This record gives sequence, structure tokens and C-alpha cells, in this order.
Amino acid sequence: MPISQSDLTSASQRGVIHKSLTARAGQTTAFLCHSHIDKLLAIGLQTLLHEAGWDIYIDWQDAEMPESPDRVTASRIQSRIASADWFLFLATGNSTQSRWCPWEIGYADGKKGDGRIIVIPTKDLSGKHYGNEYLQLYPQITPADVGGLAYFPSGKTTGGTYVKGLR
Repeated sequence: MPISQSDLTSASQRGVIHKSLTARAGQTTAFLCHSHIDKLLAIGLQTLLHEAGWDIYIDWQDAEMPESPDRVTASRIQSRIASADWFLFLATGNSTQSRWCPWEIGYADGKKGDGRIIVIPTKDLSGKHYGNEYLQLYPQITPADVGGLAYFPSGKTTGGTYVKGLR
């Protein structure tokens, strides 16, 4: 089941994670691909995963990122994708229509393969689900039945692993 966008918005109210952009030794790291229109949802997911022990990189929190997208932007994004343990795709109506998000997941697929790419499907207030079509090729993070978030391999809906224990 997709995570509700309202749950992500609620989690974002707990505060923005101030990033050092350097993970602690042994900490799971991830690059978060999302539409900049969905900043609150991105912060909410970052908060939930931070609570599970993850360090989440969000490009607009990086003071060294150019203000206007250019070749430097693309190079920095590629570097961050390559250096993170995981690539996360926050699936919303905005990210699936974005020009950058498909480019980022395509780069990640070529660099990391599908074993290190995770889609986070969402549903909006009307109940519409996002994360269909080619995004179903990848593992997913969804709410666990007993609370928290769980990782499920591609095509599986049972036997998930809590994200807290995922490396």
C-alpha cells in the first residue's frame, strides 16, 4: 500500500533535518529523487527515514548546488547518486511528470542497477496512487502493517524488511 501524502506532510511538521551532507560511519545513505514542487513530502520522507537511522540527501538542501540547473548541477547530482548506498524515487504526480526525475532514475539504473533503487509510491487525498508502470520494476518502501516503514522486493507485498535494519 502506498504511503499517504498527508502522512508525509504531517511528518514534515516535525521539522526540517539540518544536513551535514556527511553520513556517520555505518549509516545508511540515500539520494532522494523528487519533484521540487513536493518539498513538504520530501521533508516528511526524510524525517521518517532519519528516524529509522538513514541519512537522506536532498539537492536543494545542498548550499553548494547552483541556483539554476546547469552542467554543474547534473555533475553534482550524478556524484551524489553514485556515492549514496540507495537511490530513492518519491513517486507523486509531480515527480512522474518532471523532466529531471526520469533522468535521475535512468542515471541511477545505469549506475546502481535495480538492486539499489527503491520507489516510494504515494497516494493523494483523493486516493489516487502514484508509482505505476516502469516504477513497479523496482523494490518499494511502504508503510508496515504494524507501524514504521518496510522495504519490499520488486513484485512482493509480503515478507518485507523494516527500513531501520536495511543496509
